[in-house]
Amino acid sequence: MNLDDFGAFLSRIAPDAPRRERERVLLHTELAELRELGFGALRVPAERGGHPIPLEQLFAHLIRLSAADASLGHIQRGHIAFVESLRAQGADAPQHWYERLLAGDFVGNAQSERQDTARLETRIAREGDAVLLTGTKYYTTGSIYADWIHLAALDGDERVAVTVTAHHPGVQSVDDWDGFGQPLTGSGTTSFERVPVEPGDIAEPTTDASRWHLLGSVFQLSLLAVIAGIAQRALDDTVAFVRPRRRTFGFAGETLPREDPLVQLVVGELSVAASTARRLVLSLAAELGAAADRGAGADELQAIQLEVFRLQEQVPRIVLEATTRLFEVGGASAVGTGFALDRHWRNVRTIASHNPVIQRTRAVGQYELNGTLPEWKAPGA
Repeated sequence: MNLDDFGAFLSRIAPDAPRRERERVLLHTELAELRELGFGALRVPAERGGHPIPLEQLFAHLIRLSAADASLGHIQRGHIAFVESLRAQGADAPQHWYERLLAGDFVGNAQSERQDTARLETRIAREGDAVLLTGTKYYTTGSIYADWIHLAALDGDERVAVTVTAHHPGVQSVDDWDGFGQPLTGSGTTSFERVPVEPGDIAEPTTDASRWHLLGSVFQLSLLAVIAGIAQRALDDTVAFVRPRRRTFGFAGETLPREDPLVQLVVGELSVAASTARRLVLSLAAELGAAADRGAGADELQAIQLEVFRLQEQVPRIVLEATTRLFEVGGASAVGTGFALDRHWRNVRTIASHNPVIQRTRAVGQYELNGTLPEWKAPGA
């Protein structure tokens, strides 16, 4: 990916991001251009035809992308994890998937179902030589834009991972995500009605614990990178709001807000939050990438996942605090819908609810008290 072209793309799409959110204009055009730039193939191994960059660098690009448009950054999450899953398979990864990635294909994610229990209802059925998938998913981030969708399903009584084309008539993604943040991620309903499955694209659950810890960290660091990008955009938008203003709120007469110590304090807090979030995410991404590249074992990768859990408490908290305080720079004028400064808090709050922070923090406390490294399961399960 040419970095100059990437920078020009970000500069072009960033100014219109508030309008796209306000008018709910889905990101088909922007994602198509990003695919043309080769963003989705940045981690394809050299021996498979790619020009891979370090994981830390990928997350640095993701932070920049999320600063330009938080939803556009967020929808990369499932695709990034899919690529890292292929890399973790080493020589066993099918070459046709790398060829699809190099051609610009985009992979969405559809794991969850909107029901009272965690039981899967999406199923694989066999009719003669045909293998067919039927079911309904929700929180299907990125799937409305996808060429392929990676999801969980039941094959008989066994939970499996399966990847199917998004272009079959039996696949329908609906933009019915009703969250107050991240409105353009396509995180709504995707249904599958007798969708053909290639038998080779059904993967039984891996018993390789190291792969679970690696992918768990990748999934969560992707969200934290989006939050770091939002923090940077919140800083940029706040500075752009303050600099041209000629009157400090609350006082008559002309007093430049940019020279007001209280305004400077709030902007300083935003700057600290953005820098801290970025550095924390990239530091851990570098550690994770190095561990994965040298084939680290399950224990080391689980220890890194514990650090990701710690970041899941810290990064959202500091950015939520800063994006709440930013309104202090302008009084009532700062809450205008035209500036849309409120979207930063809403977007971070939505992401922080995606995998609830409080559960991760509790898992860290359990480790400190009992020495039990975190696993993704309900307390007492």
